[in-house]
Amino acid sequence: MAPRDLKIPEQRHPEKARRPDNAQPKKPSWIRVKAPTSEGYQKTHKIMREHKLVTVCEEAGCPNAGECWSQGHATMMIMGEVCTRACSFCNIATGKPPEDLDVFEPGRVADAVAKLGLNHVVVTSVDRDDIEDGGAEHFAQTIRAIRHRSPGTTIEILTPDFIRCDDSVLETVVAAKPDVFNHNLETVPGLYPEVRPGARYFHSLRLLQRVKEIDPTMFTKSGIMVGLGEDKQAVIQVMEDMRAADIDFLTIGQYLQPTPKHHAVDRFVTPEEFKTYEKTAYNKGFLMVSASPLTRSSYHAGDDFARLREARNQKLGRA
Repeated sequence: MAPRDLKIPEQRHPEKARRPDNAQPKKPSWIRVKAPTSEGYQKTHKIMREHKLVTVCEEAGCPNAGECWSQGHATMMIMGEVCTRACSFCNIATGKPPEDLDVFEPGRVADAVAKLGLNHVVVTSVDRDDIEDGGAEHFAQTIRAIRHRSPGTTIEILTPDFIRCDDSVLETVVAAKPDVFNHNLETVPGLYPEVRPGARYFHSLRLLQRVKEIDPTMFTKSGIMVGLGEDKQAVIQVMEDMRAADIDFLTIGQYLQPTPKHHAVDRFVTPEEFKTYEKTAYNKGFLMVSASPLTRSSYHAGDDFARLREARNQKLGRA
């Protein structure tokens, strides 16, 4: 049997191939981005390919890749390029991962971080429900490898939900001491069955709350997309749930439909509405909020981390 070609949508998302097409509406003027052409973009691309690394920037089709890569920023995606979940919004390839975890990957990630000279790095992964610990130890090894090679680099991780794993696996990741622990709720609870069918809203919320219980000094972060069919009251309820779980940093961005087989865009939320969400979230007590049409989990993550740390210091009277 021939291997899958992940560049072909039907092979990339076999579970979506039989779905009817959803029309992809024309993007409004505030969502247009320039094609990546800069020298910095080419340099980042070359380092990623030389180290055989996967980036969520490419796999998820992020609209900000041109801007971030031109500045030498890239979000590393570990544990392969095939995800065991099939979320209806996501462009990462789905199915049974063809390989075991690569024991040399943490070292390659650390080497790339050093070569790029990153002050702040974001490490994410596919879901690996086929592995007993969900890849928790692999995350920990990657964090340790980056610390060893680049002790001055701050590390942000964006993890799966570890829903099928023993509770202790979370302690493995937290013990490796990332600077920011991010896990995205992605959407409001009422949309989980159609948008994030393999996940559970309150499990994800509890995961983030447990991070703070294990290490109260660790920054926690989560994000949602809007334009999937949620209403404003549901978004505000998610903010309140997050604050009850002591989450520090909230990101809110516009959902963009990767292909006609993916979840339809319900509407394009205006920049003014994002401003209202930002103001509401700060009023709820978040230390840091990023809410804009092009906001993504890792967009401007380094600058945002500096502001996050400063906001905590001010709150604690250390400024």
